[in-house]
Amino acid sequence: MGVTVIGYLLLLAVVGFSRLMELRVSRRNQRRLEAAGAHEVRDPSLPWMVAFHTCVLLGAAFEVVVFDRPLIPWLACLGLVLFVLTNLGRWWVIQTLGVNWTVRVVAGTEHKISAAGPFRWVRHPNYAFVFLEMIALPLIHTAMWTLVVGTIAHVFVLRKRIMVEESALRRNPEYMAEMGGKPRFVPGLF
Repeated sequence: MGVTVIGYLLLLAVVGFSRLMELRVSRRNQRRLEAAGAHEVRDPSLPWMVAFHTCVLLGAAFEVVVFDRPLIPWLACLGLVLFVLTNLGRWWVIQTLGVNWTVRVVAGTEHKISAAGPFRWVRHPNYAFVFLEMIALPLIHTAMWTLVVGTIAHVFVLRKRIMVEESALRRNPEYMAEMGGKPRFVPGLF
């Protein structure tokens, strides 16, 4: 195994570990929100989201190791830049939402709606950043099957998740007043 493959596998491991740490933060935030009267919304897409993220990390590793995918320097640089930018964006979202950031859908009229940070422009910046991150990771070491299949799968998983989340959020009049006219992902597109 070459040094680039080892480096790539380490990057994937770090991403996996960071996801586990995010789950801890999410659970802590969820407990705080529930103590204040919020409740978790049934979300059948959550297991699919977890499976998707796991499959992208494992699929990219498998594809690079088993099929000996090359590292193409300009493509790796593009993927790394996109990966870093999307992670900065994700952390911006998490910092903006603070205790309101959770992996699970948690709702209640007492749930504070944020119009700060990236929420000034779009309703779901976190999903946009994660979507691009899941493109960037396989791109770094040309795991193209993972990139193509993962992107298609992600569209279906996100569609279901956003339907559940927006259904819960629309019950909050503050959400509709603050976010109702904003696009979901890309400012100024629609």
